[in-house]
Amino acid sequence: MYTGVEMNNTLSLVVILVPILLISMSIHEMMHAYVSNWLGDDTARLMGRVSINPIAHMDPMLTLALPILLLITSSPILFGAAKPVQVNFSSLKYEEYGGAIVGMVGPLTNLALAFVAGLLFTQFQPEYGTTLYSIFKITIWLNVGLFIFNSIPWPPLDGSRLLYAFAPTWLQEFMSSLERMGLTSIVILIFIFMLVGNPIGLLAQKLVGVIAPGLVF
Repeated sequence: MYTGVEMNNTLSLVVILVPILLISMSIHEMMHAYVSNWLGDDTARLMGRVSINPIAHMDPMLTLALPILLLITSSPILFGAAKPVQVNFSSLKYEEYGGAIVGMVGPLTNLALAFVAGLLFTQFQPEYGTTLYSIFKITIWLNVGLFIFNSIPWPPLDGSRLLYAFAPTWLQEFMSSLERMGLTSIVILIFIFMLVGNPIGLLAQKLVGVIAPGLVF
């Protein structure tokens, strides 16, 4: 997940980024759990995941340690993840289409957060270089990155649930094999993106330009 944020002041960046990351991920995961419950599966609700409390969604390594490590090492890729929301897809209404709804509500929530931050940025027009400017910049970039990355139809990312709903059986079986690989599948995807030149960053730049035209990259 590329943020587009310069790494020239790591400590200040971490202080701003961590709370925004926790809030954005918590809302993302809460919406997965809420919509899953709404569509008939109460698994996540019973596990306390219909909550904005970051503690309910945090994975100490993937949510905090890994993003901070990538940040302080000036990695061109910034990646983090919350604990996956447990969903019993067989209990959902609309079968695989219900799974697609549950999957895509997370990335779409991040896109909505980016748009809200973009509207506020345009309204307040903070001065470049100020803390408020950095907060808006990181909020917009981070949520755009979460939207794009999680929308990729590559298991176990959220976008794969949309592809599952329309894919033929042979492709679903291949995707299931990738999903069983867990984090290894994500590492493979990131490696592929590094080889082809980080298309997420290019797409994110264009989308950020639409959401907040005056934002300096």
